[in-house]
Parts: sequence; structure tokens; C-alpha cells
Amino acid sequence: MLKDKFLLNPNITFLNHGSFGACPKPVFANYQKWQLLLEQEPIQFITKTGVKYLDQSKQALAEFVNCDKEDLIYTTNPSTALNTVIKSLNLKKGDEILTTDQEYGAMDRTWNYYCRKVGAQYIHQKISLPLTSKEKFLQEFWSGLTPKTKIIFISQITSPTALIFPVKEIIERAKELGLMTIIDGAHAPAQIPLDIKALDPDVYTGACHKWLLAPKGSSFLYVKKNWQNAIDPLIISWGYEAEFPSESRFQDYHQYQGTRDFSAFLCTPAAIQFLKDNQWEDRKKKCRDLLKHYYPIVANELESHIICPLTDQFLGQICSIPIQTEKPLELKELLYEKYKIEIPVVSFSGDTYLRISFQAYNGAAEIETLINAIRTIKKETVLLQ
Repeated sequence: MLKDKFLLNPNITFLNHGSFGACPKPVFANYQKWQLLLEQEPIQFITKTGVKYLDQSKQALAEFVNCDKEDLIYTTNPSTALNTVIKSLNLKKGDEILTTDQEYGAMDRTWNYYCRKVGAQYIHQKISLPLTSKEKFLQEFWSGLTPKTKIIFISQITSPTALIFPVKEIIERAKELGLMTIIDGAHAPAQIPLDIKALDPDVYTGACHKWLLAPKGSSFLYVKKNWQNAIDPLIISWGYEAEFPSESRFQDYHQYQGTRDFSAFLCTPAAIQFLKDNQWEDRKKKCRDLLKHYYPIVANELESHIICPLTDQFLGQICSIPIQTEKPLELKELLYEKYKIEIPVVSFSGDTYLRISFQAYNGAAEIETLINAIRTIKKETVLLQ
């Protein structure tokens, strides 16, 4: 375990890396270094030196996810990235966006907002759980296709159900059909292998502050070159009709949007180096193996079931277990206040899930702590039925 290399409260059993991540001490120190440089020379940093460092950070990120650095920009979070794209799509009445019924709630809200303005339809295709095979998933997903479908929007790893979806096959089929593909990969970078060129989506967003371990407020938006001129900046600022334009209008329009502390963006090289220094591929495998071992055990304690096969095809370092409770918020608060366990209890589409994130600072003892808490709660309360 690596908990001593993180800033997390040692008195808390932290099983919720998936929500906002956790930043290692050396990466956080790097973050503070950039902030200090910014305050020491704010003019030079924001207009000159910081721009150079940002370009270097972007290059490191591009190499990590395998794309051209000119095709990605930093954003504070994936929601900002996707709002930028969705607002620019020129949706029309009757257009359909095909998605699943397991997408992130903030993005569902974003799509609903813009679809309602023009009369487009955001189609939630039901995906049966437990997920049993890639073939069944693809069959169910594409059964939602109609002649009005214009865009495919899908998570690579879902937030509520923590499932890895076969986005490569989705993208390949979408290309054959002439459909735009937008991938929400918030949970993917550094949790599972990510090769954007191999996937070849039209749009992809990922978080650096989750599994890549960067400070909070660091994510990216990738847009394929043939789509870049169609994407308007979310904020019109100095990059629009730039006085000194770069070779990329996409970069000018979207990367420079007024005064802001972009120190978190500059920490990507340090985060990647931390992974290398700590043999992260081996540590991720240990996390996946422990999760596969404990997933059915915790599900059994909850008198529930796993929702996918115990393979790398569907599981990374995060899993969700359906639970029966009429008071999910009270259950979450009890787990934290009494048992000092930070873990999400997610209500979603009429179901409730206990979601376990397993990072390199976690060990078997912390899952056992959760199991013991579950046993006590079942005996002493009616929160778990």
C-alpha cells in the first residue's frame, strides 16, 4: 500500500477514489511550486513562461493517451469539456442522440438541456444487468438506432455502475453508419489502457485528477481535426480573433479564456512520473485482483450480486453492488460518521448501488473494515434490508 505517499486522512477508510481522486504528496508539492511561481511573477507566468510549461504538459499528456497535442486542450473537468462540445453541435428538431441508461447524471442533464431547446431527443437505451457479454451489450445498444440517430454518446467506464463498455466496437460501427462519436472517458486515464488514436473517436474527454492522480480541476478535451472548427469556445476571450494567432485556431479559441490559475494543468508530467516511479502497472493489477476477489464477497454480505463477469473486459479498479435501502443518504452518512468509511451510495434510475473504488493506497484490511461495518449495520439498523 502507498497510503503514506498520499495526503488522505489516515483515520478514514477511503474507498471513493472514483469521485474526485486523490493527489500524492510529490504531485501536490509540484502543484504548489507552480502556484508559487505564478504569484511571484504573475504577468510573466500567465503570458509567457506558463504558456511554455503548459505546452510541455500538454505534450506529456498527449504521449500518455496517444494523440497529437494540438488536438487536445485542458479543461477543469469533463463536464466543462462536454458542455463546450454539446453547445456547438447545432442540433435540430427530431435529431436523436443515442446513449445508454447508465450515463453520468451531470451529462444527462446537459444533453437534456440542449435537446429541449431545439426539440432533439436524448435516447437512453436500456442495458440489461448483470452485463453478461460484449455481444449482448452491443446488440442491446444498437437496437436503439433509428434513421434519426445523429450522434453516439457513451461512457468508457460508467460512473453509477462502474462498468467498462466496449467503446472501440461502438466507435467502429458508428463510423460505418456515418455517426459522430462522443466518449465520456472521465474514469479511464491511468485506470485502464487508453489509446485515443487506436479508438479514433470524434470527441473524447478524460479526467487527469481521478486515476491519473493530478490535482483537482485538471481534465482534457480531445477533438478530431475535422471537427475542431465546428466547436465554438465556451467562453469568448483573447483567443478569438487572436492578435498573435498560433497555428491552431482550436488551441487559440479554447485554451486561453481569461485569467485563471492553471497550475493543476501543469502537474501532468509529475503525475505520470509518480506512476512510473511506483511501478503503477503492477500496482493496478494488484488492485484489480483484490477487487475481483472481494467483489462477490461484499455482494454476498449485502445479500446482493455482482453485475458483470470478473474479468478485465468489464472491471477496472471500481465496482458497484446493487443494494436494498430506502434511505441511501442516511446509509452513506452512517458509514462515514460512525464507521469512518468514505464510500458513495449511489441512487440511479430507481436503483441504489454501493460503489467501491480500489486504489494503490487501499488494501484488503480496508475492504474487511467495510464488510464488518455492513454486518453491524444489518444487525443494528434497518438501513440495509
